Amino acid sequence: MLRVPNLLTDIEGVSVGHATDLRLGSGVTAIVFDKPAVASGVVLGGAPGGRDTALLDPSMTVGEVDAFVLSGGSAFGLDAAGGVQAGLREAGRGFPVGNVRVPIVPQAILMDLLNGGDKDWGTHSPYREMGYDAFRAATPGAFALGTMGAGTGATTATFKGGLGSASAETSSGLRVAAIVAVNALGSATVGNGPHFWAAPFERNGEFGGLGYPSSIEEGDVAMRLKGMNTTATTIGAIVTDAAITKAEAHRLAIMAHDGLARALLPAHLPLDGDTVFAASTGARPCQGMADFLELCHLATLVMARAIARGVYEATPLPVTGAQEAWSRRYRNRQGSPK
Repeated sequence: MLRVPNLLTDIEGVSVGHATDLRLGSGVTAIVFDKPAVASGVVLGGAPGGRDTALLDPSMTVGEVDAFVLSGGSAFGLDAAGGVQAGLREAGRGFPVGNVRVPIVPQAILMDLLNGGDKDWGTHSPYREMGYDAFRAATPGAFALGTMGAGTGATTATFKGGLGSASAETSSGLRVAAIVAVNALGSATVGNGPHFWAAPFERNGEFGGLGYPSSIEEGDVAMRLKGMNTTATTIGAIVTDAAITKAEAHRLAIMAHDGLARALLPAHLPLDGDTVFAASTGARPCQGMADFLELCHLATLVMARAIARGVYEATPLPVTGAQEAWSRRYRNRQGSPK
C-alpha cells in the first residue's frame, strides 16, 4: 500500500530538513533520527565524496547513527555534516565516549559547482551553516521535493535533477522509504522524450503516469552524458521501521542501488559517486526472512520511484543558461503530458 504523503517521513521517528540557496545553486538536506538508528551504506560510483562512510561497513564498531547528510558543493560541501553535528551536540545527542558525546553523521556530497550558481563565497564555504540550518529545519512532516536542499543544483544528461522521495509498505505492514538527490551523469528519461526509466514502478501517477513509450528504439538506449569535464553523483538513503541488523541494512543499501540502476541510464560510472545509505529505526519486528526479502524488493522500487520524482518535481535554477526542467517542457505546456 502506498502511504500518503509518499515521503521518507512516512517512517515514524525520521525528520527531514532543507537549506536551499538558489543564488548559490546548491543546498543541504539533513535526515535526522529521533533516536540512534542502525545504519550502513554502499558506495558504487567511481568518484565518491563522503564523510564517516567507512564506519558504515558491517565490520566496523559503531552500529548506529544520529543523522545522515546529503549535500551539494562537491568536497566543499563536506562541511555540512559539521553543522548538523553542532545541532545534535546542542541537543545532547551522540555516541558516548567517556563524558563526551560525539554525534555520528555520515554524509555524501554531489558535484554542482558548474551549474551557473554564484560559488564565489570567499574564504570559507557556506556549507557548515547550511548544514546547521537544515538540521534546525528538520521536521517529521511533509517536505519539499525538486529544486530543494541537496537537489537544488542537481542536473542530469537531459533534464534538471532534484530531490525525490517515495515510500511503500510490505504485506505485513513494515514501512520502507527512500530519499535521493538526483545528479546523474546519465539520464532518468528514455531517449529525448518525457518517459521515465522507472515507469514500471510508478504508483498513483507520482511522476506523471506516462508509462513507457510505445516502443524503445536503439537510439533511446544510446549513452547520454551531461559532459566529460565534470563529476556527477546521485546520493540518497533508504530507511525502514523494521528491526534489522547492520549487515541487513547493508544489504538494503545494495538493493536500493539496484533501484538506482533501474531509474538511471547509465549508472555507477567512473565520474559518478553514487552512494546510498540505509538505516532502521527498529520500531517494528521483522518476522523472518520472508519479511526481509520483501523489504529488499521494495527498497529497489522506492529508490527508482524517488529518482523519477526528483526529476519530475524539479524546476530550473534562476540563472542564465540553467538546464531545462522536465516540468517546464512537458507538465506546463498546453497539450503536453500531464
